[in-house]
This record gives sequence, structure tokens and C-alpha cells, in this order.
Amino acid sequence: MKKIALAMLFAGVSLMAADGKALTAKCAACHGASFEKAALGKSAIVKGQSASAIEASLNGYKAGTLNKAGMGALMKGQVASMSDADIKAIASYVAGLK
Repeated sequence: MKKIALAMLFAGVSLMAADGKALTAKCAACHGASFEKAALGKSAIVKGQSASAIEASLNGYKAGTLNKAGMGALMKGQVASMSDADIKAIASYVAGLK
């Protein structure tokens, strides 16, 4: 029984990592496939930022308290439906890009 629970735990962790990539599909249009672009020529490049910085920014946009480069309203719309787990998965995935 313990082996099954452990296997399910590892499968869940692997799935979460995969979800980060899937969740970023809509981001690529503005930020680039590897987050190497300044979105709409305005934003900071996300690639190279830490997971905690990315997570903080996404949470700020979601709360409507962040408006970097005038992108607050646009980004709020993009992240409004994301759960805390979605935001963590995205932040972890993007921070891991090389």
C-alpha cells in the first residue's frame, strides 16, 4: 500500500511539472516560447527570473495590485482564472528554462 501511495505522489509531482509547460501556452504569443521576449515590447524579459519573483508578479497581476509597464489590466485578464497551484507550476516551469 505504501508503494502505491508513493508512486501516486511521484506521478502527481511529475504531472504538476508538465502542467507548468501546458499552462504557459497562451503566454508564448507575447512572451515568446522560451519567455525570451519583452511582451509587446514593454515588459521585462521573464526568462532568467526566479520562481518566487515570477510567482509574486503573477499574484500581483491577479490581485490587480501590479501594473508593470502599464500591463496590469491585460495581465490581470490573463491570470484571473489561474489557481494558486497553476501560478506556482508556471513560475517553477519558467524559472527552470535555460
